[in-house]
Amino acid sequence: MAERWTMHPQRPVGIIGYGSYVPMYRLPNAEISRIWGSGDEGGPIREKAVAGLDEDTITISIEAARNALSRAGIDPEDIRAVWVGSESHPYAVKPSSTVVAEAIGTSPFHLAADLEFACKAGTEALQAAIGLVGAGMADYAMAIGADTAQGRPGDALEYTAACGGTAFIVGPAEEALAVLRGSLSFVSDTPDFWRRAYQHYPSHGGRFTGEPAYFHHIQSAEEALLHELGMEAKDFAYVIFHQPNVKFPQRVGKRLGFTKEQLEPGLISNIIGNTYAGAAVTGFSATLDIAKPGDRILMVSFGSGAGSDAFVWEVTEALKERRHKAPLVTDYIARRVEIDYGLYVRYRSKLLVK
Repeated sequence: MAERWTMHPQRPVGIIGYGSYVPMYRLPNAEISRIWGSGDEGGPIREKAVAGLDEDTITISIEAARNALSRAGIDPEDIRAVWVGSESHPYAVKPSSTVVAEAIGTSPFHLAADLEFACKAGTEALQAAIGLVGAGMADYAMAIGADTAQGRPGDALEYTAACGGTAFIVGPAEEALAVLRGSLSFVSDTPDFWRRAYQHYPSHGGRFTGEPAYFHHIQSAEEALLHELGMEAKDFAYVIFHQPNVKFPQRVGKRLGFTKEQLEPGLISNIIGNTYAGAAVTGFSATLDIAKPGDRILMVSFGSGAGSDAFVWEVTEALKERRHKAPLVTDYIARRVEIDYGLYVRYRSKLLVK
């Protein structure tokens, strides 16, 4: 079958190390409802992860990167690129990537950059790492998707906008925990979600956020990739879609022929909320935590503005040996401290104090 849009690296590559980090603080959905008298207190999203006073996208990225290095078992100086995808970089002018790279001990002789594409900034970084390693320009590159997601007080986003992230180290296929079988991207100019300079919180375009944005892009990317690779939904053990809420990934999964069993392992938004650039990649991380050699995994991200990146991975025997060299996503989910809305407002700097 001719492959017109599917991207393949010149040399086979895969993920040789992965790691996630989720802050321990949790704000229950019921607590937001108590303050604002809105939302679905008994809905599928029970609570969301909240970063502490000493946490931001950089610290989350560093913890995730260290976990990825533990699983990869390589010298950090061998990493030739560090890319951090986020929509909540701490600095408007000063890269997060250089701080992360120095903290994990890479050599100064490497590429470093911050990427932005709303919630698919993490998979955009992953595509860049695949391209660099796949072209033979480097043996190892790191891609990170992390966010301390923002939601206007009382807005629907506040119920889901959470904090967390995941890092991947891309390297040669012979060292990989999961080998890339192909990837594909689909983008358009769709005004579903945006935040202008100097604005603290994003705006969303109502009716544009569903069908014209999320569903159209994820479905288009998934259908094109599977068609060109000659695969079907039944060929996969697991599938991960971007998770702005619980209903959207379940709905698109049903449309595309995936079962509840294929979806559930990577569906973590109902537990820790939507970590934006960290959402799809952390769902993928949670799936790698339980996957078996030979399993095929489909991951499709979504970023507002709008676009989707789709990837097909195949798990190798190496995953069994290195999986437990770093904390699992479930370990971070279990490590929780519940807070009230007052502490949440303080931790996330919701009040302007002069």
